[in-house]
Amino acid sequence: MPLKTILFGLSFAIALTAAALYAPVWGVCAYVLNYSIGPERQWWAVPLRQWDIRFSFMLAGATALGAVLHYRRLRFGRFGWMGQEKLLLLFLSLVWLSTLIGEPTVGAYTVVDHPTVKMTKIIIFVLLLTHIVTELKSLDLLLWTMVLSALWLGVEAYRVPYGAFQRGRLEGVGGPDFTEANFLGAYVAALLPIVGVQLLQAKWRGKLFCLVAGVFATNLLVLTRSRGAVVGLAVGGFTALLLAPRWARVKIAAGLVIALLGGLYLSDAQFLNRAATITRSEDQRDVSAQSRINLTRVGLQMLADYPQGIGAGNYFQVIGRYIPQYRGKDAHNTYLRCATELGLQGGAVFVLLIINALRTLRRVAKQAAAFPEEARQKVVYLCYGLAVCMSVLFGCCLTMSLTYVEYLWWILALPVCLERAVQNLQLDTELVPEVGRSGTCFWTAANGALH
Repeated sequence: MPLKTILFGLSFAIALTAAALYAPVWGVCAYVLNYSIGPERQWWAVPLRQWDIRFSFMLAGATALGAVLHYRRLRFGRFGWMGQEKLLLLFLSLVWLSTLIGEPTVGAYTVVDHPTVKMTKIIIFVLLLTHIVTELKSLDLLLWTMVLSALWLGVEAYRVPYGAFQRGRLEGVGGPDFTEANFLGAYVAALLPIVGVQLLQAKWRGKLFCLVAGVFATNLLVLTRSRGAVVGLAVGGFTALLLAPRWARVKIAAGLVIALLGGLYLSDAQFLNRAATITRSEDQRDVSAQSRINLTRVGLQMLADYPQGIGAGNYFQVIGRYIPQYRGKDAHNTYLRCATELGLQGGAVFVLLIINALRTLRRVAKQAAAFPEEARQKVVYLCYGLAVCMSVLFGCCLTMSLTYVEYLWWILALPVCLERAVQNLQLDTELVPEVGRSGTCFWTAANGALH
C-alpha cells in the first residue's frame, strides 16, 4: 500500500476521532481540507475504494456527533438564529419548491446529486459551521485551513503531468466541485484575500507560509486560464483598495502591486491572450466569450417567460428550446442561473443573502470599536478580508454558475461565524461596545476604516 494512502488513512481516522470526541471544529477544518483534496479522485486512494468510503459524509457525520456530544460547550445558543441562517433555510426551501412548480429534470444528474439533494447537504454543513465556529480562535483555525487548501491545490497543480491539461487548461485537480477549471480558479481566487489577511496578521513563520501559498495559488490560476477568475480578482482588487483600513493602506497597496507583478511574471502568452478577450469587441471575441453573451440574452428571455422559475437543475434542458445548438450548456452566470431556475423569488433571496452578509460585516466592524487595540485590529482585518473574499466570488459569479457549488455558501456563512465570535469576545471581556456614528463609507468604526 502506498505511503500516501497510509498517511491519509491515519490522518482521516485522527480527524474523525478529534471531531467526535475532542472538538467538532476539527471536523469542520478536516471537511474543508478534504473538499479541497478530493481523495476520491486521487491515485493514492485507489486501495481504499474497496470499502466504498464516503469521506465527506463521514467527516460531516463525525462533526455532527461532536456537536451533539459537546453541545454545552458550543457558544451560539444565547444569540439565537441569525438572519443569514434564516435566509439560507429560506433559499433551500425555494430550491425544493421549484421542483414542485417546475418540470421534471431529465438526463443531467444521473451521476451527481440533483441540486435539491446537494443544496440540502450543503446547508446542513453550513449550519454546523455557523454553530461550531463561534470564537476567534476557531475561526482563525478555519482560515488557516483555507490557506493550507490553497497551498495544497497550488502544489498539486504545479506537479501534475502535461496530460492533465485539456485544450491548454488545467483540469482534474482537487475535489469533485473542481471538475471544471473555472470552478477551481474561482475557489483559489477567493482564497487569496484570506491568504493576504492571514499574512498581514501572522508572525514571520506564518507570513512565510502565506507567501509560499500565495505564489503556488497564483501559478494555479494562470494554469486554469480562467477569465472568470480574472474578473473576480479585478473586482476584489478594487474592493481591497476601497475598503483598506487606514493603518494598513500602504501595506495593502504595496502588496497588491507585488501580487500583480508576480502574477504577470508567472503568466504565459496563452493566459494573457485569453484574459485579453474579456474586453475585446464583438468581432474579436472567441466563440466561448461570445456564447456567454448570447446565453445571457437568452437567459433574460427565459426569465421573462418563466418568472416563477423553470425548476432547480433544469437550465440545461430548457436552454435548447431557445437555441438548439446550446442544449446542455450552462448559463455561465450565477445570478441568472439562480433566477431562471428558482424564479424571481429565488434570485431575490440570493441577493438578500449577499446584502445581509456585507451588512453583517459592517455591523461587526462597528462592534469592534470599543475593543482593545489588538483585538479591534484583528476583527477589522477579518471583516476586511471576508469582504474582499466575497467580492472576488461575486465577480466570478458574473461569468460562472456557482449556484450549487459548495464553497460559495461557506463564504456567505463566514460573517455569521465572525459575528458570533465577536459577541462571545464581548462577553468574555465584559465589553459593551458603543456603536459608531454612521458615515458614508462601508466601514464606519474601529478607528481605521475608510472615510
